[in-house]
Formats: sequence, structure tokens, C-alpha cells
Amino acid sequence: MSDLIIHNFDFNKLIEFASTAKGEVFLKTADGDVLNLKSRLTQLLALSGAVDWGHVGEATVICSEQEDETRLFRLNLYGNDEHK
Repeated sequence: MSDLIIHNFDFNKLIEFASTAKGEVFLKTADGDVLNLKSRLTQLLALSGAVDWGHVGEATVICSEQEDETRLFRLNLYGNDEHK
């Protein structure tokens, strides 16, 4: 597991990604807290604190599976996670 910093990310896409990920997906806060993005409560907390009008300005995401990390990288870079 390694930290992946995402920028200007649509929050709904992040939640959709987390719900389809094979492994766990965590959001690391500026205070160092690590929150499980598959949890509904965490999603609400993240929405209220880290998101501005539906977009994540910058966030650190940790994926427990390498395949999920690769998908998230593509999603952050290209706006989709399809192989091209």
C-alpha cells in the first residue's frame, strides 16, 4: 500500500470507485487520520470536510490492492479507469 495524491477529483467518482474497488480504500486527512471510504459514515464526513462543491481539491488516498491503485491513478489522470 502506498499513498496516492489526487487533485481536482469529482467526489462522486471517488465514492463510486471505492464501492467497486476489490480491496479497501482509505482517505488520509491532513491531520493524519485514515478513513475507510467504503463506510457510509466516512463518506459523509469526507463530504463535509474535504470537499468543496462536489470536488476534492487535493487528497491522499490509500488502496490496499495494487490493481485498485492503478485504476485510481488512471481515473485521476484521464477521468476514466479503462485500459487504452
